[in-house]
Amino acid sequence: MTFGRRLLVLCTAAAVLAAAGVWTVLHASDQARGAGRTGDGPPARAGAVGLGPHGDGARLVFRSMTWGTQRDHLAAVPLDDPRGTRTVATPACLRFHAAAGTGICLQAVHGVLADTYRAVVLDADLHERRHYDLAGIPTRSRVSPSGNLVAWTVFVGGDSYAGTDFSTRTSILDTRTWTLQEDLETYAVTLDGKPYRAADTNIWGVTFADDEHFYATLATGGRTHLVAGDAVRHTLTTLHDNVECPSLSPDGTRIAYKKRVPGLSEDAPWRLYVLDLTTMAETATAEDRSLDDQALWLDDRTLTYSLPSDDGSDLWTVPADGTGTPTVLAPAALAPAVVR
Repeated sequence: MTFGRRLLVLCTAAAVLAAAGVWTVLHASDQARGAGRTGDGPPARAGAVGLGPHGDGARLVFRSMTWGTQRDHLAAVPLDDPRGTRTVATPACLRFHAAAGTGICLQAVHGVLADTYRAVVLDADLHERRHYDLAGIPTRSRVSPSGNLVAWTVFVGGDSYAGTDFSTRTSILDTRTWTLQEDLETYAVTLDGKPYRAADTNIWGVTFADDEHFYATLATGGRTHLVAGDAVRHTLTTLHDNVECPSLSPDGTRIAYKKRVPGLSEDAPWRLYVLDLTTMAETATAEDRSLDDQALWLDDRTLTYSLPSDDGSDLWTVPADGTGTPTVLAPAALAPAVVR
């Protein structure tokens, strides 16, 4: 072996050992944090988590945020006992949603030098059907009520919705044909009744009405808009201003969303509102803290959403009609779906 080849082997080995050392330190740190919180987290057991019909009633399935070896794995609890013992299973997901036996799991693929990301379509038993490489950091995901369409949003530039220096990419996948609409920015946009096209357009936060129609946020020119989308005709039409991360109610009559409120901090500018799609009347919920999430309807009356906590995130709940008081639904949890 020549001196040059020996030097190359030595340098390669040193790089691998250095990367392994970094991974070991980070892994030990995570384990230490988990060990330090033993007994503080919700009760949990390993077991099977399914997305199909269940004889024991509706369940809440979400990303578990409890520190330790099960962090980021999918967990399930009875919807009527969300603080009860959770059943935890693989896979691990950064963002998750499910409906009608179809799940979408946006996950990290850990590499030696950097992480990459992918969208994994799951069946009712959490087995992978297909996966797709992602162009950026996962941030939102949704499944249509039938389970036939899935959508996801990633950051391809920036990592926060709070400012203006970010870029998103939103995709819709038909699981019947595996046809992927990779970027909704190719859709024809109608803004305030007129055809519109601009280089600064961003689209995120899809919420499905059915296998053709959906709602999302469109941002352009420093403003955000609620848009009605048509996944067949590839069109987006603005309906209302200052709407981000919409979530359609089960009865299809209202949109829950985060709204930028003048006078709030630039880092925490949002409040949780509900929009009546018939009258376009807005109702502020009783949640007066800023949230950066796409709320989920537990039923036609109740919303759940995430707020930061020592574990990273807790799920809270509040009535959609502006009454009541916010309460913790499930600690150490993120990215929920109701499975019936």
